Amino acid sequence: MTFIQLPPLLLALTLCVLAACTTQPGDAIHTPARATAAAPDFGPTVIIADPATPNLQQRINEIFAAQEKAQFGDGRYAILFKPGNYNLDIPVGFYTQVAGLGGSPDDVHINGAVRSNPFLANRNATCNFWRCIENLSITPSATGGTNVWAVSQGAWLRRVHIKGNLALSDGGWSSGGYLADSRIDGHVDSGSQQQWFSRNADWGTWKGANWNMVFVGVIHPPAGAWPDKPYTVIDATPVIREKPYLCFEQGQYVVKVHATNVAPSRGLTWDAAKPATLPIDRFYIARADRDTAATLNAALETGKHLLLTPGIYHLDAALNVTRPDTIVLGLGYATLAPTGTSAALQVADVGGVTIAGILFEGSEAGTASLVTIGEPGAKASHASNPTVIADITCRTGGPRPGRAECMLTINSNNVIIDHAWLWRADHGEGAKWDVNTTRNGLIVNGSDVTSYGLFVEHQHEYQTIWNGNGGRVYFYQSEMPYDPPSAAAWSHGNTTGYASYKVSDAVTTHEAWGLGVYSYFRDAAIVADTAIEVPEVPGVKMHHMVTIRLNGLENSGIAHVINDRGEPVIHARKAVVD
Repeated sequence: MTFIQLPPLLLALTLCVLAACTTQPGDAIHTPARATAAAPDFGPTVIIADPATPNLQQRINEIFAAQEKAQFGDGRYAILFKPGNYNLDIPVGFYTQVAGLGGSPDDVHINGAVRSNPFLANRNATCNFWRCIENLSITPSATGGTNVWAVSQGAWLRRVHIKGNLALSDGGWSSGGYLADSRIDGHVDSGSQQQWFSRNADWGTWKGANWNMVFVGVIHPPAGAWPDKPYTVIDATPVIREKPYLCFEQGQYVVKVHATNVAPSRGLTWDAAKPATLPIDRFYIARADRDTAATLNAALETGKHLLLTPGIYHLDAALNVTRPDTIVLGLGYATLAPTGTSAALQVADVGGVTIAGILFEGSEAGTASLVTIGEPGAKASHASNPTVIADITCRTGGPRPGRAECMLTINSNNVIIDHAWLWRADHGEGAKWDVNTTRNGLIVNGSDVTSYGLFVEHQHEYQTIWNGNGGRVYFYQSEMPYDPPSAAAWSHGNTTGYASYKVSDAVTTHEAWGLGVYSYFRDAAIVADTAIEVPEVPGVKMHHMVTIRLNGLENSGIAHVINDRGEPVIHARKAVVD
């Protein structure tokens, strides 16, 4: 999460310490219909709507009432719309996915709004996490024709067509976010967004700038040069496989699966791409109220894909993906939560796996790595069929105590990260220096790993360690831990603190664009030596870096942006390096 300095002359930070909502999933909201061949039983917290569904607005309002402030609640919801036209105002709260079931976003049309508004005072959206819109179109009915999507980390827009304008804040601060494969007919106003990542999108115009905004494969990126404008523009997306999505066509549920695009791409995929169709019976439809690690692994062993319906899956063993091209797709922020020291998910060194739409939560006992892709020492090339990790959160602490040595470890080559938030909680249950101990957020050992939209925050040591060659990172947002009790407790050797982004000394090729590292040392007056640490060799290239001192104790901050270069942010607020 990001704490920010509020509008001018206001130095106090708004703390978001919230009580978990006590409403239980499904309370007076939805009763599932009997499963049929055409309509699988997706469970009580998947709402399937069509234009004739009675009392639909009331159901949506009930879900929002349960989820609006349930930052660390157990409710999980997916609201899914069959093709058609709807007149609805859809407020989106925590752990809520709103998605269309059409082949194209324009097959589902919402006239009204699908919106995220701040629930904190002063229109502060810096805690508007874990909510998303996918695969539908919206004609905003608000004055000015603007749909408001004020969000922070763990929230996304995918395959969305806004037939009007899009506002990414609601007048107060916000700290997101991620947009991909989407069209906005009018303008995008980023407002107070501290940072934002956009990929393969098209809009009329973009206005607004703050600290770090990255555009990859966007048709109409904003004009302006770094550092006068905090814009990083990459003409084309080098390699991507878009996230699979659930679809209802010809009276049947299917999952649409894209091929990997290894050619540079710009703009939308849904204008021309023709994804493959997998029948729903190729998927094991998992339910948190009945399934265990044993039943889920048994399904994987038989060759099934997994469709994780909304809920929290308490696992006494890791899920093991061993077959190439396996899909593990979550709906409604499905959460995998180990109960002991096992990982949540382990993927063998095979190609073509997709892990998407899942929240991974560390246990109090802790694990070596919450999610692992490939075995140590993996050598195989998966250049033509990479594994993709899309729209995931890994977290320790928050709703309950949790810990891990590392959140996400990538040993395989040619992996794509397409939006991830790796968060050691800075508030909530168990958010204490000696309780939710987590050494690193991301460790990359594989070669030729590419990341789009990477958020890593508050780990005890290096937030990110990159050991493999050929890495590419497009957008990085990170906060150092808020809570080291002293400089001595957060030092190694002769170095005060740990760089957020560490490229190992043995790496000879690595490139990254648009990196923002922030500090807010609230418990001790610490000055970290540097934000980014890399070997100074010709093949390691870093572009557009910024450090921000959000606030904190007097005489605290970051001394350098990269290695020993860049001005300090101790008494100043911001420093940049080209």
